[in-house]
Formats: sequence, structure tokens, C-alpha cells
Amino acid sequence: MTFRLTDVPVDIDRDPARAQAAQELTDPGYRAAEPSLLERLTHWLGQLFGRLLDALSGVPGGPLGVLLVVALLIVLVVVVRLRVGKVGRAGQAAKQVFAGRRRSADEYRRAAEEAAARGEFADAVRERFRALVRGLEERALLDSRSGRTADEAAAEAGALLPNLAADLTAGARLFDDVHYGGRPGTEDGYRALTELDSRVRRERPVLVGA
Repeated sequence: MTFRLTDVPVDIDRDPARAQAAQELTDPGYRAAEPSLLERLTHWLGQLFGRLLDALSGVPGGPLGVLLVVALLIVLVVVVRLRVGKVGRAGQAAKQVFAGRRRSADEYRRAAEEAAARGEFADAVRERFRALVRGLEERALLDSRSGRTADEAAAEAGALLPNLAADLTAGARLFDDVHYGGRPGTEDGYRALTELDSRVRRERPVLVGA
């Protein structure tokens, strides 16, 4: 990030300065530069290990103390890995395409059209993408396993429909942005998904590995 002297106001009050600083800190670059949860945990474990070694350096039976510390570290690492794994799995489950009773592709399409007619394009986007994925399941191009995410559906379908792989990925991203990212649905987004759904229904799959 580059600043020029001409970008800095010569005279600015405290409140405007505070507002500008707060706005600057909302830049995604700052958040991207922050260490991840795993990095912070690793750093904390390293500091803990160093403090424990310092505390045991003057204690008789030092080697035994070091072994105890190593055992404690192993336990902590296992706990952290299990905890991070649970969080990751929870996030994965939270982003699945279907929730509740699974309906037919035609039912999802009708729900999407009704939502679009009411101008509720977020609901329309959600239901149209579900119709697309459910249609692939009904054609046996995807199995009907539960818990599939939009990205997984797009990747699996894209392997069978390579001509539409990029569009399927874009459709999955749109679904996630609207359904989980809180972005507003738009008529253009809904129309694009509707067209993609029609193309997917017409497209003939290729034999994987052929």
C-alpha cells in the first residue's frame, strides 16, 4: 500500500481522523496479513515449551522433566489437531447444498421461479442451484449422498461435463456468496443460473478418463 503526501489532509479534526483510520483498517489486506488460528496456536505452544524448559533447567532430574514436557506437548498437539479438525468439519457441514427434506429437481425449479416472480432473488438463486444439483443426482451423474457442498458438486459434475466445468464453478461460488456469504441475490445471477441449469440438462456426460 503506497501513500503520497498529497493524499494526507493538511488539517483534520480528531473525529474525521478516527473515522478515516477505522475505514482504512477495514481493508481486506489487513485481515489477510493476520496470522491464522493454527499459526497463533503453534506460536503459543512454542512459547510454552520454551518457558517450561527454562523452568526445568535448574531442577534435578532434568532429562526426565524434558521427557514430561515433550509428552505434554504431544498431548497438546493432538488436542489442537482434533479441535481444528472439528471446526473444519463443522464449517464443511454448514455449507452443504441441501438442508432438510430433499425435493425433486422440478420442485426446486418451481420454488425458484416463484421466488423470482416475487423479486426474492436470493431465494431464487438458492433454489435454482439446488435444482441443478438435484437434476444431476436424478440423472445418476452425481450420487445422492448428503452433506455435499456446492464446490464439491461443481467439481464432481465438472469432471463429467467438462464443457461446463468453469460455469459450474462460478454457479457454486454464486450459491455460496448468496446463501452463506450474505450477498444479495440479483436477477442477473438468477438468470445465469437458470441458463446454466438448462445447459446442464442438455449436456451429454463424457466418460471420465476417456
